Amino acid sequence: MNHNDGFTLVELVISLVLTVIVIAFSAMFVSGPVQGYVDQGRRVALVDTADSALHRLGRDIRRALPNSVRVRPVGSGFALELLNTVDGARYRASPPPADNTKTLEFDAADGQFNVLGGFTRISKPFSSAAHYLSIYNVGTPGASAWELANVITPPGTQIDIAADTIAGEDHVTLATPFRFTYPSPSQRVYLLDGPVTWLCDAGAGTLSRYSGYTIATDQSLRDSDAELTGAGAAVSRVADSIASCAMTYSQGTSQRAGLVSARLAVAQAGETIVLQHQVHIGNAP
Repeated sequence: MNHNDGFTLVELVISLVLTVIVIAFSAMFVSGPVQGYVDQGRRVALVDTADSALHRLGRDIRRALPNSVRVRPVGSGFALELLNTVDGARYRASPPPADNTKTLEFDAADGQFNVLGGFTRISKPFSSAAHYLSIYNVGTPGASAWELANVITPPGTQIDIAADTIAGEDHVTLATPFRFTYPSPSQRVYLLDGPVTWLCDAGAGTLSRYSGYTIATDQSLRDSDAELTGAGAAVSRVADSIASCAMTYSQGTSQRAGLVSARLAVAQAGETIVLQHQVHIGNAP
């Protein structure tokens, strides 16, 4: 007699059904951890986006010229503008022996003076007509650097800085002499490279940084992408997926530091991460 080994159709169907059941149960146990891993990765990316943006914003705020930060709400976001300092020093208020030209005068326009200790963050000799010097900006009418008068050199002023013959001092020369109206109680002089704006547009979901544009007295003339780029600003996108953003600024006093509070919400795939960041500003001019 002949005997044939093999599977019947019924046995094959039963095997396939059991295999599908096993795979389905396995998928139930595997999909949860996999989805959790994906969700965790997305949350980490959202936190990193918000945290990096806020810390970069904080670095700019800390470099701001005292009393130059200004904030205004714009649509569903905000515009923060400041004057960015690249270096600072203390000007000489009394002359060295037998050389009155190295003291900064405030009763008339002065085209040269020394700073004690020297500038430490720029390469010297330094020469620029795109930078500014500012002394005693208190942010009030008549003493506001945003007005481009009294407490800040005019645009286009040629500024040259080089090591002086006196050890540990730098000599500053202005091609066009300028009269700083008010002396600083702490003899501080700041070197600026111009304004910087942080623009948050929650409607578009973006946070952007603008620099390299012209100063305007009224911030409302520099609080949109069109106005900033029209003024010559270079723009860099700092963060996307912005769900909401808010900022408040308390200027403080000469005895108490100012405070900037920023809130940033970043959303993706139905999840939202909210971070709050505060920065103290020393506004003593």
